Amino acid sequence: MVFSTQRVQPVRRALALGLVVASLGLPGLAQAQGGTPIRLLVGFPAGAGTDAIARMLGEKLKDELGAPVVVENRAGAGGQIAAQALKAAPADGHTLFLSHDHSISILPQVVKNPGFNPASDFVPVAGFATFANVLAVSGATPAKTIDEYVKWVRTQRGGKDTIGVPAPGSIPEFLVKMIGDKYRIDVQAAPYRGSAPMTADMLGNQISAGIASVPDFIENHKAGKVRIVAVIGAKRQPLLPAVPTFTELGLPNLDDYPYYGVFAPVGTPQPVIDRFGAALQKVLAMPDIKQKLTTLGLNVAYEPQGQFAGRVRTYTQTWEKIIQASGFVPK
Repeated sequence: MVFSTQRVQPVRRALALGLVVASLGLPGLAQAQGGTPIRLLVGFPAGAGTDAIARMLGEKLKDELGAPVVVENRAGAGGQIAAQALKAAPADGHTLFLSHDHSISILPQVVKNPGFNPASDFVPVAGFATFANVLAVSGATPAKTIDEYVKWVRTQRGGKDTIGVPAPGSIPEFLVKMIGDKYRIDVQAAPYRGSAPMTADMLGNQISAGIASVPDFIENHKAGKVRIVAVIGAKRQPLLPAVPTFTELGLPNLDDYPYYGVFAPVGTPQPVIDRFGAALQKVLAMPDIKQKLTTLGLNVAYEPQGQFAGRVRTYTQTWEKIIQASGFVPK
């Protein structure tokens, strides 16, 4: 069979372009023609705040990347299972990890053998938001402020109470200890497997308080089902202007905001990282996405790889000092 020159040359050009794309490791043209989807790992259950954020971004990213973006929940151990899955994944740009600070900055400091080392196993891709951890009280208490909650614990609970936290060895757990020391009450952290079951117990009045992120609590706070009474960070949150910061209340060293970002396996080609970062930046600039994320309680701000890596490093060092000062022993 003889092919005409007019048909052969376009085919050759297309094959050459495909080889260039493959050599760069760029997920784009190949996927647009039905190739491998991009897995976006999430370390928490479906329905939790991080899952909702990942699905919102993934829906838009698929159009920017020209490939399906599949959110894969690897829930458990505060994101540890998802982080281990990222380490085991090929560094080809088809598997990424959307995570907040706990899995990257905190877990390796509170678990003896987490099964991964963020500094050597992962590479930051980009950051997209910061947020605040908050103390919220349930309908089981009449408290509307942290002082009222402390008074209620002292007068109605004999000075003792349990405060839910989304994971053991998490920042919320350290906050529980700091609250107990500050107000001289006997409060113990009750670790859950994520914020969703913890919030469910708060709504059912099984526990009287919990600490998690603004996105985890904001909708129930607006509905009056829980009441946020204190926030982490250097200044009050735009969605919660009447709620004081822990710093205002006299708890020191709580000015750094937790972060959200995307990570890839170490060795992922730089063009892949750059392309995903550029796509994420475009998605975050979409008015509807920015509005939805802000409504969830996130402070939306794109951070390119280098800037985000610096944030992760500084945040990790800050909490390393707090964890060491607390006397916490990794388990």
